[in-house]
Amino acid sequence: MPLNIDFQQIFLHLLNFTILLGALYFLLYAPVKDFMAKRTAHYEDLDRQARERLAEAERSREACRQRLDQADEEIRQKNEQAQQAALDAAGAQLSQARAEAERILARARADAQAERERITGEAQKEIPELVAQAVEKLVLENTSAVYNQFLAAVGEENGDA
Repeated sequence: MPLNIDFQQIFLHLLNFTILLGALYFLLYAPVKDFMAKRTAHYEDLDRQARERLAEAERSREACRQRLDQADEEIRQKNEQAQQAALDAAGAQLSQARAEAERILARARADAQAERERITGEAQKEIPELVAQAVEKLVLENTSAVYNQFLAAVGEENGDA
């Protein structure tokens, strides 16, 4: 042994070191490696589940968007129908109002015509009376004037004589 090296001791130490490494591998490294593999698998599973949930959420969102679009379309159609119904009802009411106005105007015209005829009839009845009164008044005025002239003329003749 040159340098005082005992190869047997070195091999024993190497054997002990190898046994220690083997024991540590089985006691520490393998469980840690298994734990890390399980942890990686767990996080990969969580990631996969998250992607699936995200895809499901996207599908649900798209389905909701389609339902909202359909609902908007239905609302738009119902609004158009309601507007059309309102326009139809307004047109019907307007035509009824016009017909009622025409009936009122016709009745008013008929009433006015009847009133005109009544007034004309009364006037026709009163005209002869008024004419008679006017003639009588004119005759009386003329008669009074003629009588006054006669008296004046007689008074002059009597006063001259």
